[in-house]
Amino acid sequence: MNVPLILPEFLDRAVSLYGDKQAVFCDERVFTYYELNGRVNQLSHGLRALGVEKGERVAYLAPNTVEMLEGFYGVFQLGAIMVPLNIRLKPEDYLFILNHSESKVLLVDQDLYHLIIPIKEQLETVKHIIVQYKDEQTDEVDYEKWLAGYPSGNFDRSELDEDDVCSLLYTSGTTGNPKGVMLTHRNNYLHALSTMHHLRVSDRDVYLHVLPMFHVNGWGSPFYYTANGSTHVCLKKATPESIFQAIQKHKVTVLHMAPTVLNSLLQYYEKNKPVIEHNVRVVIAGSAPPPAFVTRVEQELGWEFIQVYGMTESTPLSLVSTIRSELIHLAPETKARIKAKAGYPMIGSDVRVVNEHGEEVAHNGQEIGEVVTRSHGVMLGYWKNPEATMETIRNGWLHTGDMGTVDEYGNIEIVDRKKDIIISGGENISSIEVEGALYEHPAVLEAAVIAVPHEKWGETPHAYVVLREGAEVSEAEIISFSREKLAHFKAVTGVTFVKELPKTASGKIQKVHLRNEYWSSKGKTERFVN
Repeated sequence: MNVPLILPEFLDRAVSLYGDKQAVFCDERVFTYYELNGRVNQLSHGLRALGVEKGERVAYLAPNTVEMLEGFYGVFQLGAIMVPLNIRLKPEDYLFILNHSESKVLLVDQDLYHLIIPIKEQLETVKHIIVQYKDEQTDEVDYEKWLAGYPSGNFDRSELDEDDVCSLLYTSGTTGNPKGVMLTHRNNYLHALSTMHHLRVSDRDVYLHVLPMFHVNGWGSPFYYTANGSTHVCLKKATPESIFQAIQKHKVTVLHMAPTVLNSLLQYYEKNKPVIEHNVRVVIAGSAPPPAFVTRVEQELGWEFIQVYGMTESTPLSLVSTIRSELIHLAPETKARIKAKAGYPMIGSDVRVVNEHGEEVAHNGQEIGEVVTRSHGVMLGYWKNPEATMETIRNGWLHTGDMGTVDEYGNIEIVDRKKDIIISGGENISSIEVEGALYEHPAVLEAAVIAVPHEKWGETPHAYVVLREGAEVSEAEIISFSREKLAHFKAVTGVTFVKELPKTASGKIQKVHLRNEYWSSKGKTERFVN
């Protein structure tokens, strides 16, 4: 008889083998795996008492806390579907998602409850709101008091199938309403098995939750770190100082984050030189960092750098950039360049770069095509949106919308989103390549490049730059520097200096806001769209 690939098994394994081990640190609280499992059972009992049945949706609006972590398993035991909400949205976004997903229960952190108040009366399906860390002024159910009313003993689980949807994750919409990505138990289970291998996850790991758990479950961290009996450290607010303090206090061995967060850690390290004497590996996804980042992380911080690639629709990870054994002989600068790429396919993922005819591009690092994938992680589809599903999954392949090249070793490099490619005088320019050159300037802290109209060339690169503290540099100097580093047609033709760049909750730079800002500054009502 086949055993279904269902996610509650991961916590079962941790309880069986690591029950007395310290499983979760959250603020000053510590929970063993036995205690975590008890809280999960209380949550499941409580949700069932509220009438939550298999297939119904339970939404969470919370930062990285033990309450968020236990939510996955507590919801899954019912066969219900977890709807983790991005904590940086606006009330009207939550109104759409909660109504569109037809969520029945909403669990919300007190610090975020103010975002629900304006829309509370317009919620169509939410029958219960439960507040975590509730204060006395909030007139809602207190999570801890509610939880305490239910037994921590064994919970009679609903019958689960590996093809049941377990997570409904809404991708951020910039030109319309967000789309709900349906991921199954099988998606997440097999993704966990593959990813834990490539990231070398073990019971000796201490994982720091920097990447928000709502972000594709923090790249599956509630699953594969739990399955291996690793220790979780929940960080409610991830600042450079709090991250370094947690690494030192808990001897953290691994953390996942976006390149912009890593950049902030490098800047903090420059000024404060915190001492980390144990091995740490940092897993990065998002826009590819310049190779200089890789070198700085490994030489200055002494951490192992691992670049990965994926998207919500593929559960998410598909590629990893670790150096394979046959490439160990390469020069350090070449290996740093490879590590900064998206990488090669993980086990269970078939990832290719294809041209407009569906043919694979040459492995020469030059020919650009779209990244497509088919794998155990590809989503079931978009919730209540078959048209968008058919547009994204074609002939069994998930079309990512990312443009890339493939080098001689089979490593894929993301050169841009389809919408972010700059076409100047008929030449394709990667905004990521231009940004990488700008990061080499000693005065540049952060940089983002967009296309702007040009009378002669159609469009040219324009940079938004955040300077390092105390640094001074002119627009002309940045332009000149980019012309020294790049072919002239790739160089920026204008620079806007800003105090900060707009980012998502996971630290990804939102270029659509920069495009809108550019047009606003020109006094036009036209807008670029994603």
